[in-house]
Amino acid sequence: MTTTDQTRNQSKPVQIAETISPIAAAGPDPVGPVNQWVPTSPCGRHCVPATTEVSTFRRIVRTSAALIVMLTVLVVGLLAFLLPRRARHGYWRVGARIGLRVMGVRLEVTDHRPPHARRVRGALVVANHVSFLDIIAIASVAPARFVAKREVLSMGCFGPVARLFGVLPHVRGDLRALTPMLERVTRILDRGRAVAVFPEGTTWCGAASGRFRPAFFQSAVDAGVPVLPIQVSYSASGRPTTLAGLIGEDTIATTFRRIIAAPDLRISLTVFDLQLPTPNRRELATGAQRLVLPATDLSDRVEMVALPRSAASGTAVRDALTN
Repeated sequence: MTTTDQTRNQSKPVQIAETISPIAAAGPDPVGPVNQWVPTSPCGRHCVPATTEVSTFRRIVRTSAALIVMLTVLVVGLLAFLLPRRARHGYWRVGARIGLRVMGVRLEVTDHRPPHARRVRGALVVANHVSFLDIIAIASVAPARFVAKREVLSMGCFGPVARLFGVLPHVRGDLRALTPMLERVTRILDRGRAVAVFPEGTTWCGAASGRFRPAFFQSAVDAGVPVLPIQVSYSASGRPTTLAGLIGEDTIATTFRRIIAAPDLRISLTVFDLQLPTPNRRELATGAQRLVLPATDLSDRVEMVALPRSAASGTAVRDALTN
């Protein structure tokens, strides 16, 4: 490579949100093959700023209360299956809101739907994905069966709750498993039930976002049901924040610790009007993405951040998103 080529490559901007893999953002090359069909995100712990925390006593109280609510939801939830669907959905809404509140999280909802259209039946719910709290928050507004990666069902205490909520496990990156999953989602939608998916395919910190992949929109097309877009954003002490993100090497436990330590964490849901189905799944995905993304904007940053290619490191990504 000539000196001129090297100079050109160093000055050529790249888009973090689409170009840099999480491995590249973190440092060394991965060991072993990488599945190109698995959506990736550059977000990681470098996206999470240092913040003030509540006292140890408050963290203990919040943790204990969250465990009690989780156990109560599991036990009573088994009995709730005997109730009519409308009563069962009411139980999920109330349980989800209580669960958020005991963790010290406040929920704010802006609903653009007409009052007569706020009961979700047979709709594909789509939203941006930041944290495991997304599922709880969305369930408080639009109870649905969520499509999530298969590993969610084995995530400690969250796994049993996910099973109880009827989470549909999906093997990301396995194209042979995609068609049966789409057919399963279509059958559920055909029965007048709501299904929720995160079309980005993975979690992002909220300062940056992925693109909506169109695969699951095909189920809405085949079932002839509308799409319900929901925007999820997080703030702490009145400013947008990334601390609730389940990103990079985070686990449910590490994210949970940040959440219960936050002094004033809020989840804002913006529920848009139902989008009528079209024959083209890509058009549906593009239309929903225009409404939902970018989910939140830190310090007036835009969704895509341009950096010189030579600066594409974990430190550069962190600085670009937080400075």
